[in-house]
Amino acid sequence: MTAAPVDAASAGQRLNRLLAAAGQPALHPGQTQRFEAYLALLTRWNARMNLTAVRDEDGILARHFVESIACARALPAGIATLLDFGSGAGFPGIPIAICRSEIAVTLAESQGKKAAFLQEAARVLEVAVKVHAGRAEALQGQFDCVTLRAVDRMGAALKAAVALVGPGGWLAPMTTRAELPGLLAAAGPGFSWSSPVPLPGGDDRILALATRNA
Repeated sequence: MTAAPVDAASAGQRLNRLLAAAGQPALHPGQTQRFEAYLALLTRWNARMNLTAVRDEDGILARHFVESIACARALPAGIATLLDFGSGAGFPGIPIAICRSEIAVTLAESQGKKAAFLQEAARVLEVAVKVHAGRAEALQGQFDCVTLRAVDRMGAALKAAVALVGPGGWLAPMTTRAELPGLLAAAGPGFSWSSPVPLPGGDDRILALATRNA
């Protein structure tokens, strides 16, 4: 039996190939380098703690990076501050910080070990993010946009996230079409929802966008 060929392409080359297959533009060289460093750090930390259930490099590139990059690019213009609610391993907050440097990103993560990873990622990648090592609900102030992805009890989290969206700001959960009606109900009547943005990766994944009524 002939062994399967080994893909000798760098992580950045593989990521850009996946983006092209998803109809997304390639990353700039500096962005590519940051994503390569992010992948290396994530893989190393994932070997000793459960940051993400997807552990192989190609799975992380395809499942987490491509979807988060697509989300970053689909967010409306004019966002100055963004909260990644329950950031976990940094998705989509860190990719947003890499792809949209004009946005000041805060990563909220209540699990201490994951928050420590986010602090290290911010240092290694040299991205301008703040890490809130605690529950997002404890934050003071409001943000132009709040994102949520793969958060436990998404409906309850969304209800909590509503209070953190400033007037005219955006609520941006990454979800599926099947889950969307429940999230609309959880957000309540104070938001106007746009047409969902399809995300790459299958499973009928979407970025749902709602603006807070003034």
